[in-house]
Amino acid sequence: MNEPLTLALPKGRLFEQVREHFGQHGFVFSLEDRKLTAVDQTGTLKIIAVKNADLPTYVRHGIAGLGVCGDDVLYEAGVEFTHLLPFDFGSTRMALAGLKDQPVRETAGSLTIATKFTRFTRDWFHALGTSVKIIRLDGSVELAPVLGLAPYIVDLVETGSTLKANGLEVREWLKSIGVSLFANPAYFKLRYQEITRFVDRLKEPAGS
Repeated sequence: MNEPLTLALPKGRLFEQVREHFGQHGFVFSLEDRKLTAVDQTGTLKIIAVKNADLPTYVRHGIAGLGVCGDDVLYEAGVEFTHLLPFDFGSTRMALAGLKDQPVRETAGSLTIATKFTRFTRDWFHALGTSVKIIRLDGSVELAPVLGLAPYIVDLVETGSTLKANGLEVREWLKSIGVSLFANPAYFKLRYQEITRFVDRLKEPAGS
């Protein structure tokens, strides 16, 4: 019997959503206290829990052959993977936001934007012919307009409650962001039949 397929999952809420979804298709697993790896009950998958932003790196270097994360994380990684299956959970939207009721402000024909999604932001606005000055932040980007660091942010928005609590509002919805299963291209070629069977199982109606 071949070794289980290695699958990297992001810690946190998306991990739980994937675990529930996979369980509905017969791949039941859970992490014991403080452990970061597990094997599902069928022996098909070896799960590796990693930090969301690091996930593409683990798949790129073959530590995990498969991964599940948001399309935003994949885009920022700037690496080509083999996309296998989009999911209908975990989706959100990328938005441009600023202080409520304040007019759009440009400085020398350029927008100043604080974000952790630097590649997406640069590519998105350059495609529109808009010059941008990007300030990278890894923490709470909502503070940038409040404290005067930058008039705008680009960030993922689900309910908008955090924006509202900080006096911000969405100025423009930029892109819908989904969650998908993907593979290291070399790993996909090596384990093609097993991965295909796994993906086909996920495509079946839940509980079948």
